[in-house]
Amino acid sequence: MTSVECIRLRYSDEKQLIEISQRYMLSLSIEEMKAIQKYFQALGRDPTDVELNTIAQTWSEHCYHKTFKGIIETPSGIIDGLLKTYIFKATEELNKPWCLIVFRDNAGLVAFDGEWAIAVKVETHNHPTALDPYGGAGTGTGGVFRDIMGVGAKPILSTDVLFFGPLDYPYERLPPGVMHPRRLMRGAVAGIRDYGNKMGIPTACGAIYFDYGYLCNPLVYAGCVGIMPTKKYIKNPKPGDLIVLAGGKTGRDGLRGVTFASMELTPESEQVSAVSVQIGNPIEEKRLLEAILRARDKYDKPLYSAITDCGGGGLSSAVGEMARGLGAAVELANVPLKYSGLRPWEIWLSESQERMVLAVPKNNIEELLEIFKNENCDATVIGEFTSTGHLRVKYHGETVCDLSLDFLFEGIPRVKRRAFWTPPLEEEVDFPQPGDLMDVLKKVLKSPNIASKEWVIRQYDHEVQARMIVKPLVGINQDGPSDACVIKPLKDSWRGVVVSCGVNPNYSINPYKMALSAIDEAVRNNVAVGGRRIALLDNFSWGNPEREETLGALVEAVRGCYDGAVGFDAPFISGKDSLYNEYRFPDGRYLSIPGTLLITAVGIIPDVRNAVTMDFKEPGNPIYVLGTTKNELGGSHYYMALGLKGGAIPSVDVKTAKLIMDRLVNAIDLGYVKACHDCSEGGLAVALAESSFSGGLGAEVMLSRVPVDGVDRDDRILFSESNSRFIVEVSKHSVQEFENLMMGIPCSRIGFVKPNSNLAVYGLNGKIYEENIWELKKAWKSTFDW
Repeated sequence: MTSVECIRLRYSDEKQLIEISQRYMLSLSIEEMKAIQKYFQALGRDPTDVELNTIAQTWSEHCYHKTFKGIIETPSGIIDGLLKTYIFKATEELNKPWCLIVFRDNAGLVAFDGEWAIAVKVETHNHPTALDPYGGAGTGTGGVFRDIMGVGAKPILSTDVLFFGPLDYPYERLPPGVMHPRRLMRGAVAGIRDYGNKMGIPTACGAIYFDYGYLCNPLVYAGCVGIMPTKKYIKNPKPGDLIVLAGGKTGRDGLRGVTFASMELTPESEQVSAVSVQIGNPIEEKRLLEAILRARDKYDKPLYSAITDCGGGGLSSAVGEMARGLGAAVELANVPLKYSGLRPWEIWLSESQERMVLAVPKNNIEELLEIFKNENCDATVIGEFTSTGHLRVKYHGETVCDLSLDFLFEGIPRVKRRAFWTPPLEEEVDFPQPGDLMDVLKKVLKSPNIASKEWVIRQYDHEVQARMIVKPLVGINQDGPSDACVIKPLKDSWRGVVVSCGVNPNYSINPYKMALSAIDEAVRNNVAVGGRRIALLDNFSWGNPEREETLGALVEAVRGCYDGAVGFDAPFISGKDSLYNEYRFPDGRYLSIPGTLLITAVGIIPDVRNAVTMDFKEPGNPIYVLGTTKNELGGSHYYMALGLKGGAIPSVDVKTAKLIMDRLVNAIDLGYVKACHDCSEGGLAVALAESSFSGGLGAEVMLSRVPVDGVDRDDRILFSESNSRFIVEVSKHSVQEFENLMMGIPCSRIGFVKPNSNLAVYGLNGKIYEENIWELKKAWKSTFDW
């Protein structure tokens, strides 16, 4: 009996081709199926199931990014690839010499100093988390760790940004097959906790966001930062090098994970696609990491000539991508299995976790295998790189796959889609100012998107490896919300890495402004602690791009990314897209997530001892506001608290924003700044409250002194979420120097830090409120007092 299935494809009509794509969960269009049919017609044979699945995963949206690489027709013209036209273009124009590896490996690499490099990657693991929150989020974390290991770096920091539906959503109203947001959140947090903690990698930078749009499709962004000697980076496999599979054994978990990730969710997804969720083992990955680092550092050059993660698409993707431009011959019978009974396509496509693929010169193989043996980590030779230009796979000597690598990577028809976008009306809402703004402030502080996430953060070990300088929680009680985290990677250097993020799907009604706002927030969070020389990562999670309006919104967001990156002088070094984040109801209706763009910013601080935190430090020090407050409350948490919709989404004056941030970094370096906090969700009102109760000090501020543009109401000054703004506590001994440095930009002294425990705010016509900061903190902490 043959070990493979031969799929009758050559003489199928269009209807049959679509049926084949659906039956085998290939997620391929009719144009793509016809291209495959034509290829095998020329060969005079039908494909095996191994070959067809190999092509499907290589051409999947998850692996190939075909929407971002496709041709898009818009009313203003043709876009020849979103990546090339906007994302890549921004990085190419900025042309930073410290950008070492961008968009061509598992992670982006930037120079740390003359000898060391920083590796960064952020991935999504959305669909698996919807089916199994613990396993999905945990293996998403493990997978991004391997992305860092896949360039030869040691992971030193983990990040997590999570999106769920409303925590108070009625159980009886949940759509079929959908888990409750509370269950999803608890499971995802536990999965991230257990993987990072057990591997000894600190989790220290992240966010959690709640919205009805994520009810059926939670989002998990897992990120990692690593460090490595620059000279140890190598990606140069040669014909004759052996293909080594290292790490965990192979099972059926994760089958067709990348094609599953390119599909919408339905009530049947849990039954049909449960096998697509991987099973994690962080202890196995810890052993794998130690073995790889030993193989990297045994001599001046690594014992391997190339290394990559075995993640999405399994061996098919890892071996195929490494063999591109060469060729490969693989014997699947040599792959270590968790259990017997796996068919060849299952071995080849399995996304079982904790596995890496290495190209190893034959004269190094014995030493490398000995290292892995000593670390109690499996490493097995499963094949050899060739010069044939073909990917040839056998199972017990029987050929089960023979594909041209040129066809595999270049034969996919380019996606051609239409995009249309109608700009929203952004008119401010006319309503009377609430009489009790303190009551509103407490309501905003309690809102899940702003409230303390200490319940989550305390589950993550952010002290392991002893590199953390500015932690996720700061202040006198180490429970205030830090704007960014600062790590000290090297024992013998005070130079540090600053990691921050920016995201606000509430602004998705204007995706161009949303993208600019996310970049502005990520950069200003970085700057708020002293970061500079910033690199960016873009991670898009979107709905179905086959809908013109959905794709039109994506085009607008990508356009905003280009303008933001160039304006802030911050190149993109890596990114990822996750599309088709939709749920289809039994009656045909669908629920799509809000267009969601996460921007991660990675900066440098020359001396971590100069890093600044957001908590007020000393009574009598003046408080300044940098940046202009505008009548921009569209998508604000103030409007959410009042149940209002509409309004103008915050814009970004990139030129002024860049000038403000450059001056602020200068002031931090000169020692003028004692505390700094960005104004974002909840605006000035929330920023002042957080800095006060985090520092255990009161404050007195006057809204009449806040730099404004067209704002004449206390509530709008307090709760506007205009971008590019900071509250800054300045040393009372450096006032004149600070003000001289800030000349020519929007900057005003609005008050001072007080020795008592009250936050007093005076409006345009007298005192608005005065409240004990511990009462404000109590409100802020009450939501997640689990």
